[in-house]
Amino acid sequence: MVKEDLVKILENGGGEYLSGEQLAKRLGVSRGAVWKAIESLRGDGYEIEAVTNRGYRLADGCDVLSRQGVEKYLKTSFYRVETAGVVTSTNTLVRARAEKGEKEGYVLIAGGQTAGRGRMERTFYSPEDTGLYMSVLLRPARYSAQEAVRITTAAAVAMCRAIEDVSENKAEIKWVNDVFVGGKKVCGILTEASFSVENGSLAYVVLGVGVNAYEPKGGFPEELRPVAGAVYPSRQGGGKCRLAAAFLDRLFALYGDLACGGYMDDYRRRCFVIGNEADVAFAEGKRRALVLGVDGECRLIVRWCDDGSETTLAAGEISLRPCQ
Repeated sequence: MVKEDLVKILENGGGEYLSGEQLAKRLGVSRGAVWKAIESLRGDGYEIEAVTNRGYRLADGCDVLSRQGVEKYLKTSFYRVETAGVVTSTNTLVRARAEKGEKEGYVLIAGGQTAGRGRMERTFYSPEDTGLYMSVLLRPARYSAQEAVRITTAAAVAMCRAIEDVSENKAEIKWVNDVFVGGKKVCGILTEASFSVENGSLAYVVLGVGVNAYEPKGGFPEELRPVAGAVYPSRQGGGKCRLAAAFLDRLFALYGDLACGGYMDDYRRRCFVIGNEADVAFAEGKRRALVLGVDGECRLIVRWCDDGSETTLAAGEISLRPCQ
């Protein structure tokens, strides 16, 4: 408890030094207890500067993921945030909480995953310390399976806006749920839903988001280097906490507007596949199409290049091709 309260004080310290005596008084403990808590926080990865006769403060550029750090920037009280170091999969853990009756608004944010999952059961690269992996539990009332897709597209828009809130980057979307910066993927989104057996309506949704805050030390694995990017070019003070809070605030702003779909115009503006040719992957192979747009149900509207017919795709894997 002393550590948690100390983190909150340091996070909100504004870069000012606080003496051991001041901290002890505010925490209601001895100066020795403060020193032990400081050393423990350093062991957790916090960069805490200590200057004789001045005290302690978080070092500039210190970016440790913590509940207190996220809540410092969070504007809405809708969420209940929990943070962790390395977990198996935030989606798996939040789904387990959902099955036990956890109320909506619960958020688990981890600094790394050992069994991160992407779409189509692919492994999701989740290195420790440089990424942000969060899952949000939502329980929208009377939603069908098709309507649940809106949560994914709204989350993509929310992440784009959040990235632009905390950086100088312009964020774009590759249908249906990948966020790109500078032509490289920085974020993937995995939405998993459970439906009521009685009426077929949505029981809950676990919205999983994995975002590369920084490039991993030594760079991305060779197979990912051509396609993977990061939000920040270098370490930022509170960078991960600010990004997490910005996303959650942006998501909350869109959550009440899902039925109206007011965010879809922004989604279309950011969807860089529109107007381009792409290969659409099927089990039997690929088929080439011109992407015409995205409809109100988040389906991709395409014209097949081989016969000129048009159709909509509710899901699928596409790879962009240059226009001919």
